[in-house]
Amino acid sequence: MRILKLVAATALVVFTAFSALAEETERYAKQKVVYHINEAGGTDSKGYKGAMGNIRNHINAVGAENMEIQIVMHGDGVGLLMAAKDDSTLQTIIGSLKSQKVGFQVCNNTLQGRNISYNDDLYDVWDDDIVPSGVAELSRLQQMGYTYIKP
Repeated sequence: MRILKLVAATALVVFTAFSALAEETERYAKQKVVYHINEAGGTDSKGYKGAMGNIRNHINAVGAENMEIQIVMHGDGVGLLMAAKDDSTLQTIIGSLKSQKVGFQVCNNTLQGRNISYNDDLYDVWDDDIVPSGVAELSRLQQMGYTYIKP
């Protein structure tokens, strides 16, 4: 009888855990989100790492398969990819997000205005990652139904 009660109690715990997980997964519909990064990351890139942590948490809650995320960087926000050139932690975070199909968009106005070479000065940036204007890109994505988030 004790074994039967133990098995029943274990089954109840497992069922409850799976129910909670299923409820959490079903809680959110598909989402399109644009994260706006335009401030300096501060000491040890703490601000950049915090913003990337917000994005990771967002993906974990909703599921990568339910997300379309773009990160638009301009002004001091381009410093995220400058800092990543020499920061292996940022490189790992960026690589992980990119593997989940997160896009990193860089403002060409900032690159030109600050004389930044995306080939030489930024981490893992390609031609397709450059947008003419960061603020115009934010507006375009919002017109396409992306929710705006400023971490």
